[in-house]
Amino acid sequence: MKKLIVLLLIFGNTFLLSAQERAYGDGEYFKFRVHYGFVTAGYATLNVNNATLNGKEVYHVRGYGKTVGLSKWFFKVEDDYQSYIDKKKDIPYRFIRKIDEGGYTKDIQIDFNHNTNKATVNDKKHNETSVFSFPKETQDMISAFYYLRNKLDTENIKEGDIVEMNMFFDKENFKFRLKFLGKEVLDTNFGAVRTLIFRPYVQSGRVFKEKESLTVWISDDNNKIPLLIKADLAVGSLKATLTEFKGLQHSFKILAK
Repeated sequence: MKKLIVLLLIFGNTFLLSAQERAYGDGEYFKFRVHYGFVTAGYATLNVNNATLNGKEVYHVRGYGKTVGLSKWFFKVEDDYQSYIDKKKDIPYRFIRKIDEGGYTKDIQIDFNHNTNKATVNDKKHNETSVFSFPKETQDMISAFYYLRNKLDTENIKEGDIVEMNMFFDKENFKFRLKFLGKEVLDTNFGAVRTLIFRPYVQSGRVFKEKESLTVWISDDNNKIPLLIKADLAVGSLKATLTEFKGLQHSFKILAK
């Protein structure tokens, strides 16, 4: 459960970059059902709102996920991730991670200074503050996904393309890699939709185990909506399926119902 919630938040970044219309805006909302087959393990949401941070116009994006029903009793997950993203530059100014995963808790705020390339990490749980350097064009777990949606060039992308991006997470810089697998018409809750398929590669031992196979389907249109995430595990398949959306910037192309 927690693995798909995290993947919803870190999925990004970029293949060939191109100037195009903004893929998202104020009021956009996604809701995902996380499930093993017919059994619902939890729900996750992504919500975008206009905001101001230190005098800068930003998008405040919040990703929230939690377990429900029996899953909540076996392993409680309640994750709150937030990012404040510059509207023009698509870079993060602040990232918040407040989680409770089976009693494992974190409460961290990261402030990014892109002039000095320094990240100030405030660990509120332990009352500790530290400063780290980060490379240029670094994203956080949420801003990466929204950066991808604005910059992905679907006209020139080729099967097998792999791109790396710089990401800062907690107190560490690392590379996030993404491979384009191809295109597919996906049967969704809303009808048949043309999609782009990606395979994100993450560092073994961080959030995901190396043996797990992760696949992501996003809509092949100007919205770049995440429609389905699938994790093939030793005990079966765990999925996060889009069930609700609103506030899209572009028309959502459905082939059939």
